[in-house]
Amino acid sequence: MSENRETPRTSAPILSGMDMDFEACRRAFLTRDPRFDGRIFAGVKTTGIYCRPVCPARTPKAENMTFFPTAAAAQEAGFRPCLRCRPESSPDLGAWRGTSNTVSRALALIESGALDAGDVDSLAGRLGVGERQLRRLFKQHLGASPVAVAQTRRVLLAKQLIHETHLPMGEVALASGFGSVRRFNETFQQLFGRAPSLLRRSHAADVTAAAGGITVRLPYRAPYDWDGIIGFLAARAIPGVETVAPRRYARTLAVDGARGVVIVTPGAGDYLVAEIRFPKVHALPAVIARIRRVFDLTADPGLIGDHLSQDPALAPLVAARPGLRAPGAWDGFELAVRAILGQQITVTAARNLAAKLVEAYGEPIDDPAAAALGLSCVFPTPERLVGADIAALGMPRSRGAALEALARTVAADPTIFTPRADLESAIAALSALPGVGEWTAQYIALRELREPDAFPHADIGLLRALTDEAGARPTPQQLLARSQAWRPWRAYAAQHLWAADAVQPPKAKEILTRKKTDARRAA
Repeated sequence: MSENRETPRTSAPILSGMDMDFEACRRAFLTRDPRFDGRIFAGVKTTGIYCRPVCPARTPKAENMTFFPTAAAAQEAGFRPCLRCRPESSPDLGAWRGTSNTVSRALALIESGALDAGDVDSLAGRLGVGERQLRRLFKQHLGASPVAVAQTRRVLLAKQLIHETHLPMGEVALASGFGSVRRFNETFQQLFGRAPSLLRRSHAADVTAAAGGITVRLPYRAPYDWDGIIGFLAARAIPGVETVAPRRYARTLAVDGARGVVIVTPGAGDYLVAEIRFPKVHALPAVIARIRRVFDLTADPGLIGDHLSQDPALAPLVAARPGLRAPGAWDGFELAVRAILGQQITVTAARNLAAKLVEAYGEPIDDPAAAALGLSCVFPTPERLVGADIAALGMPRSRGAALEALARTVAADPTIFTPRADLESAIAALSALPGVGEWTAQYIALRELREPDAFPHADIGLLRALTDEAGARPTPQQLLARSQAWRPWRAYAAQHLWAADAVQPPKAKEILTRKKTDARRAA
């Protein structure tokens, strides 16, 4: 990290992690091409500012520009964010995920606060790599150190809150992860040469408000299949915890002991609008991280779609839904419970069982806005289910015992649902949990750990979606072999197949099932 942020390094080269040469980067800025927004940033040597490709300012001379793969890389090189194009408003893309899953997992941990209370060495240890190796990977793929990435995230979140909310500056400091208001003020004075409050005064017209909470915009790379993701969440919504409408998703959430409500709606542009109502502002970064995870806002649909379209069976599915995302999970324990409840029963039946569980053990939330939305409680914590007779809610004794054992295990080790060194070790660790088999482990890895290559190859919906015209389905092993060509984006391939299976006419499904049965009898 540069100790002097006031003077940029005028000789900074194009950093590693770039997948474009100098002229290609410059053309993106000359044409203000939105396709490259979030993929490249330009530092201007004469002003010490870094910008997005869509910046309305006049493009500088070529000799005064240097390009970076991330905002963190530009900031670590000594450049400060542009006040006109606002780099914090660019989509935070995960295009590098296929190249370095270790970096992807590290970023997920950083976003959840791993470097707020820990150091890079402990972060590397959680990922199964050495500290030097982790720093090298960050430099190679992001052009910045892990600490620089964490600091840039804090600065850009604080800047967004200054521009988009009415929060007092002290609360902005806490909400964006700064340890103190003094450190917050020093950082902004160093970066922008002015106090944070002056940034708000110059953009007062941009500030929005939500009664009792805050509203922020969360950008993404278009296209975005809102209907697809809201349909997925609606089918699994737990009454009392979640409510879903065609243009709104709302739910209760507990973070660090605080209970609140999040309401997400599609924005007028390439962003979602999140209204966040939490009593403790320091929980805000974790809440925003969860919203971004659930709605998969870091995906680059063009990159993923181009890769999956090489398979003739997936190409028409990608063309039909080019903005389809892989929905994440709000909480690992909640997802694991839902997955175990759903074993060998329908999604609707699992949802009804989850509703009974919440009614019996959920913790109430006192918020008039929640009540108006039909929300009454948060999902039970593991501690609430330890020792409970869960089977009495109407399920096999073995399944109730598995859920109670899962709750006991997670209560003893809350870090179970965090990224591991690789997908294989994550699946092994998850499969060791009570009631969790291969399918459930892959599903948890896909939605909670955000593993882009997780793939529950034995899922009946995936097999059914690839049934051929003769009515023959692939076997799980055949599907697994075929999926090798879809790597490292098999989670997205699964989402396309699930979506295709969901809209397949019921009659067609019956015909295919009958053909399969007839074939077995003939054999």
